[in-house]
Amino acid sequence: MKVTGFQFLTTIMTNIIKLYPTLVKGVVASLREIFQEGRYADKVIQTKLKSNPKWGSRDRAFIAENVYDMVRWWRLFRKIDGRRWENEGKGSDSDLVRLLGINLILKNHELPDWEEFKELSKKSIFQQKQKLETERKIFQSIPDWLDEMAHKEIGDRWDKEIKALNQTAEVVLRVNTLKTTKRDLKRLLLKEGWDTTNTPLSPTALVLKRRGNLFSNTLFKKGMFEIQDAGSQCIAPFLQVEPGMRVVDACAGVGGKSLHLAALMQNKGSIISLDPKPRKLSELKKRARRNGVDIIQTQTIEANKTIKQLRNSADRLLLDAPCSGLGVLRRNPDTKWKLSPEFMEKVKAIQSRILENYSPILVPGGQMVYATCSILPSENEWQVEQFLAKHKNFALIEERKISPSNDGFDGYYMARIVMNDE
Repeated sequence: MKVTGFQFLTTIMTNIIKLYPTLVKGVVASLREIFQEGRYADKVIQTKLKSNPKWGSRDRAFIAENVYDMVRWWRLFRKIDGRRWENEGKGSDSDLVRLLGINLILKNHELPDWEEFKELSKKSIFQQKQKLETERKIFQSIPDWLDEMAHKEIGDRWDKEIKALNQTAEVVLRVNTLKTTKRDLKRLLLKEGWDTTNTPLSPTALVLKRRGNLFSNTLFKKGMFEIQDAGSQCIAPFLQVEPGMRVVDACAGVGGKSLHLAALMQNKGSIISLDPKPRKLSELKKRARRNGVDIIQTQTIEANKTIKQLRNSADRLLLDAPCSGLGVLRRNPDTKWKLSPEFMEKVKAIQSRILENYSPILVPGGQMVYATCSILPSENEWQVEQFLAKHKNFALIEERKISPSNDGFDGYYMARIVMNDE
């Protein structure tokens, strides 16, 4: 019997499940919010799942997996589709559902006899994909300007990096050593059915063997771990803090690295976490209470007034600067569609100002780490070089790069810089 509309059966990972109209509509609606309204994919999916509590675990996984797949491979799928889209290029519902069909075929799923899928040929789709393998910007689904810029800055290494950045990110936990040990947390998680593996990249990281939502987990609510990529977990230790130090986290956000610093300091000393958005600092306070951290003070940035008050006060300074986010495309694939050459110039100017304006917070002999979640030299070592050329009383001690292609996690850059006596 021919099935039309949204009522169909399909094969997902060898298991046949019934997909209801709300699932496909959920994927389509999510794509519209991401590409037409400019919303961030993770927030869209989070809201979509929260507003549909009756969806089961497989339904929720289907929504999240396929939305992320289609955002990640948006350009490739549209090229394979090869049609002029309706609605001024934004696509009708049928266009988007057909794109979902291409995604499912490429994952070797069987499609139903459905009107939107009737002209999709499995053989043709795989042949089209194979033909596009030599066109990196199409095959790896990246905007022309970004592909050109990245290749210009890092050369042939870009081939390996963009391939790695198009892989699905693993879920990584950071053990809160103020409350437990990695060995004990690993055992407790296993009791609840969560198997994990270690990684040499970070001594506090546990990688989940299967994906899942752990925010409602009792161990998480008790503050025994945070969700944090293994690459990101390398930044706080790079600052080389010690218990009793006075530390400033100048771009704290919701405080993932502030919390890590507090654990490394054994909750002894003082951490001042700065951010221009009170909402983020409010979230940091909640996380600190859950983590058993009481050495963090939050402070909203108020222009230069905040910096002047903190001048010559910190033993350590973390500048986790705003950046393109190119190093975290695995978990935020929509970033590449939201970036622009104009934004890149703007963010690099912000990075330069942050280094210039916040460095006086250090005491002589103090050290700071400038870090980004980018793999581009123009946001990383070139920024450090420009800063050091202007400020002879600062010197580079060490720099480190976390490479998605070599290390298997998100991409990061960090430079540790000392302020010498003038």
